[in-house]
Amino acid sequence: MKKFAMAAVAAAALSAGVAQAYTSGTFSNGFVVPNVIHNGPTDTTAVGIVNRGAVPTAVFWTFFDQDSAHVTDGCVFLTAGDYEPFVWSARAGTGVEGKRGYLVFAAHNTAATATGCPNSASPANIDGSISGNAFQVNTAASDVAFLPVIDGPLTFHPNLTDVTIQGPDSVVKVEGAAYVDPNNATPVNQEFFLRYFVDGQAGGNDTSVVIWSTGSHKKTQVVNIFDDKQNRKSVNLELVKEELDIVDPEKIVGRPGDFTDGFIHWITDGSTLKADPVPAGSAAAHTPPAAIAANAGSIYAYSVISSPAFGAVQTVLGAHNQR
Repeated sequence: MKKFAMAAVAAAALSAGVAQAYTSGTFSNGFVVPNVIHNGPTDTTAVGIVNRGAVPTAVFWTFFDQDSAHVTDGCVFLTAGDYEPFVWSARAGTGVEGKRGYLVFAAHNTAATATGCPNSASPANIDGSISGNAFQVNTAASDVAFLPVIDGPLTFHPNLTDVTIQGPDSVVKVEGAAYVDPNNATPVNQEFFLRYFVDGQAGGNDTSVVIWSTGSHKKTQVVNIFDDKQNRKSVNLELVKEELDIVDPEKIVGRPGDFTDGFIHWITDGSTLKADPVPAGSAAAHTPPAAIAANAGSIYAYSVISSPAFGAVQTVLGAHNQR
């Protein structure tokens, strides 16, 4: 029990102050659910949407895979002051079961939405006032795990003309995430403290570190890993997807076997985010807008920790500090 208490205290300490940059629970023109999956109706992401606006709002949603490729999209209609439950297993359609990705929700709050969802929507009209919350519901395990929601405002690429046909470079910044921009006279980078709690045993203490970004973060970067006794060792943080990675700390090569409780210290640099890859069938590469220059964008990170001692899955935000 003492070890469990220490782990809980460390988790709380590392997440202190996160609200200074990460933002959840406010109203804006949209939000992002950074880690979404369903394995049928008994294991699914569930999202709640609230419309604070005084007029009806069409909320367009788009599901992207881990490499930020468009998979499917749709729209839900909310009247003024409305709440809408959004259960992913019921909305996803066929062939999406078991596919991990992320959801972007954008609110079209204009007179055109008074009677329902329009067939197209200009980013200029994404001006609604919505908020979201999310959970991963697993009825077989009798567990409901908190999922962070990243508040907007959403910033769209100026080349986007219709939010119903978003591609991998359409969302260039999400205000509720940590921002990086190496192009300033004083570059804006972030240092993240990513919690882990493992034991090397199947079905024991396990951690998934979730890293999401608006730009391609696919790379290997040298990081420091610390245990709960201030011991340090450098290892590689291997990010293999473009915009959504799930890292298993137990599988990090070179992690000392007795490093079972601690954090990964990851410092972004000017090459952490890159331009998104050219979408299949596209003739043009990503051209960053003037406001969001090359290698700039939003990053969000958190850890999902499961342990027999917890009795349920716990979510710990990745503490971060601007450098």
